[in-house]
Amino acid sequence: MKRFIVRFLAMIGLIVVLVLVICAAVVLRNKSHVPSRAVLELNLETGLLEDVPENSVAKTLNADTPIVRDVVEALERAGNDDRVQGLVAHFGTNRIGMAQAQEIRDAVLGFRAKHKFAYAWAESYGGDWGPGTGTYYLASAFEQVFVQPSGDVQLTGILFESPFIKGTLGKLGMQFHGDHRYEYKTALNMYTESKFTPAHKEEDEKVMNSWFGQIVQGIAKARSLSEEQVRGLVDRAPLAAKEALEAKLVDGLKYRDEVYDLAKRKAGDGAEMIFADRYLERTGSPHNHGKTIALVYGVGAVTRGRSGYDPVFGGVSMGSDTVAGALRAASDDKNVKAILFRVDSPGGSYIASDAIWREVVRARQKGKPVIVSMGDLAGSGGYFVAMAADKIVAQPGTITASIGVLSGKVLTSGFWDKLGITWDEVHAGNNATLYSGTEDFTPAEWQKFEGWLDRVYEDFTSKVADGRKLPKEKVLQIAKGRIWTGEDAKGLGLVDELGGFPEALKLTKQAVGIPEADEVNLKVFPPKKTALQTYLAPEPDNSDKESEAGVLLRTLQVIQPLARRLRLLSGANDGVLMMPEFARER
Repeated sequence: MKRFIVRFLAMIGLIVVLVLVICAAVVLRNKSHVPSRAVLELNLETGLLEDVPENSVAKTLNADTPIVRDVVEALERAGNDDRVQGLVAHFGTNRIGMAQAQEIRDAVLGFRAKHKFAYAWAESYGGDWGPGTGTYYLASAFEQVFVQPSGDVQLTGILFESPFIKGTLGKLGMQFHGDHRYEYKTALNMYTESKFTPAHKEEDEKVMNSWFGQIVQGIAKARSLSEEQVRGLVDRAPLAAKEALEAKLVDGLKYRDEVYDLAKRKAGDGAEMIFADRYLERTGSPHNHGKTIALVYGVGAVTRGRSGYDPVFGGVSMGSDTVAGALRAASDDKNVKAILFRVDSPGGSYIASDAIWREVVRARQKGKPVIVSMGDLAGSGGYFVAMAADKIVAQPGTITASIGVLSGKVLTSGFWDKLGITWDEVHAGNNATLYSGTEDFTPAEWQKFEGWLDRVYEDFTSKVADGRKLPKEKVLQIAKGRIWTGEDAKGLGLVDELGGFPEALKLTKQAVGIPEADEVNLKVFPPKKTALQTYLAPEPDNSDKESEAGVLLRTLQVIQPLARRLRLLSGANDGVLMMPEFARER
């Protein structure tokens, strides 16, 4: 009996081992397997992200959202892979930024140039009922564009709109008191105006018209239409599927299964679909060997301290400790030849921006060229961190510059009076009430406040002139807090070239004498960690080293990101280099 039990347990053990071996083999095969005839599948309905922070909640919540760089690299890799025959992308609502759309458009056109087919499909370009101009603009770069027979092409144009809460504050017994440098630094207008000022309207119209011209030109070229025809179609939109077909905006009215079957037939017998991110996981980045170039991300509002993630609003922050530390680590690494700094930021803290700017300067002083690649936004503090780079690359649709500063506080005494709440105080120091929301600025405090704005503006514009090798007089003419598209910024000398990751990488190679055809190892700083490492990473020995310990605790601090969004109402801030905010619908 004992012998039988031993044999039985041994047999069970052997079966378990065999099952584990088979499972491991299947996993390894799937991890490395790419079909011999493959069609990449890309879901662009969820939007795109620049980067996912080293935060387990962020990684979980954004697991299904493609990363811009991953999409670009997957298409670059697949373009040179004989197994990959084509691409099918699923579109929908308008969740992709203008510069992001141009980045992916360039990648799709590069993929098609390698004699690969590319199909775009959507149930409706713009969803059931919503703007779809940006979505269709991206889809137009594909070889063939399809829409579901019941869908629409919501090519309705561009709308910029801004809320103004001066009246609301007045009803609540509150008033904003602050200032800016200068008239185009319009983020404060939300609190101080009831409608667009002439300068506010002028800069928004300039950006809007630049974008609209880029969209019309891109669609016209892709669909073999004249620009006049495209403008006419915009004025007629939204267009039902049949109307879009007649107008040559789409190539067919098909359901999902019909488009995917068409793609498989086009790819040949035995063709299989594979998600673009899975393909990249299994084949690896096209930039994973050769001389090392550091890739540092600066994404989100610029803040002091460490980069963070807001799980309530889904936003990220560019912490000066994190990003400056990454630049410092890259410049200290003997294997790193140059730094590619990807910036996507609406701005933020002056102090934090200056700390990051300093590390860009130090990297160059150590002989490490820094090339900036701008995403959708790189304005105000986002431009501050970029302006000292050797070269700056932006997409034509990137919103950049906004060289200026703003600050102030909301006076709340009237609101408390309405609630029957009274305040009293004692203070030591002539300017102790400077940041109080219940006390207006004294004449002396206002003088100090205005002097501080002047000092920040002088520092900002002087560093722009020095970094961009521009006369100070020209900088003062084009600054004033004004935003520009990348297309216009290039003509002003604020950026050097138009393009995305590939153009920035080409310039980075040139800066250190690496032939354009040579492979490079694009290494992210700080290095990405697994989910377990994110939670269990040990604390660093000193502040020059990077660590993500304590990320769980920071994730739970959801009140802080919300407070940062309301910092103008709190009256407590360390200087805001923030771009004007406006709603953008396309």
